[in-house]
Amino acid sequence: MNIYQNLSAYLAEPEFASLASELPAILDEHFTNSRHGDYARWQKALGQLPSVIPSTINLANDRIQIGSDEDLNAQQHQALEQTLREFHPWRKGPFELFGLHIDTEWRSDWKWARLANEISSLQGKRVLDIGSSNGYYGLRMIGAGAGMVLGIDPTMVYVMQHLALMRYLPDIPLWVLPLRLEQLPATAAAFDTVFSMGVLYHLRDPIGHLDDMRKRLRTGGELVLETLVVEGDEHTVLVPEGRYARMRNVWFLPSTAMLTCWLQRCGFNQVGVVDVSDTTVDEQHSTDWMRFESLAACLDENDPSLTVEGYPAPKRAVITAQV
Repeated sequence: MNIYQNLSAYLAEPEFASLASELPAILDEHFTNSRHGDYARWQKALGQLPSVIPSTINLANDRIQIGSDEDLNAQQHQALEQTLREFHPWRKGPFELFGLHIDTEWRSDWKWARLANEISSLQGKRVLDIGSSNGYYGLRMIGAGAGMVLGIDPTMVYVMQHLALMRYLPDIPLWVLPLRLEQLPATAAAFDTVFSMGVLYHLRDPIGHLDDMRKRLRTGGELVLETLVVEGDEHTVLVPEGRYARMRNVWFLPSTAMLTCWLQRCGFNQVGVVDVSDTTVDEQHSTDWMRFESLAACLDENDPSLTVEGYPAPKRAVITAQV
């Protein structure tokens, strides 16, 4: 994939040696020889995107802007929309490509607004974005001055969305690899900032995840962690018996106090709770670009403070911690 050729220049430091050496095999496995059933269709769609240089780019907008309406003719506009819809579902955003509004499931800009002024400066920083989806947050990080952002996400359709977006941003130092954190080659103390947004509660081993992230941060580096939480003290954690909000893969929902203890046990310090917010159906909802069920279908219709299973409705915390 041509987009990843520029990544090699950013992996010249010794701490990236393992990733640099294994990158060709990673790309070959997931792209050249991808076994995903939709990969050929997605690859064809990438080739059908209109060839145009955007006249304007704004990565600091809540709705990330790439190009303007006047950059494309009517036929190109139609081709652009038809092609981008091949990558359904669009969950993280929103975006505006050449005047086309991609109304994503999540108002990810709301989450970014909660943390943007609470974290250390990203100016010139090397950032690891875990669970990066299509790279929306990574683009906001670049817009905030990050020197490079490496995203990882195992869901292939989100990686393909990222490639579609980056077709028009070839010089932006942001890449998303189709990997989980445990699959990422060793990058000891390589990053200034690590983001983990909406990942921890999906893991059977949250402590291992926290420990792995600490090892990838340089001394003085910062973790920005966003996850589902419940109310309670340092002894409180919810382990759903089955599904939570209709999700199968939810394992641990700690209180912020317990999560603070976990982070401290893993060697983090200066742990701070930046924000705790209830997730609403205005922030997470079905749209024309994400036509599957969303939050509204996961809440008790008679008591929206509960999930359909009877657990507390989703509440998310943003926590920062230092190494």
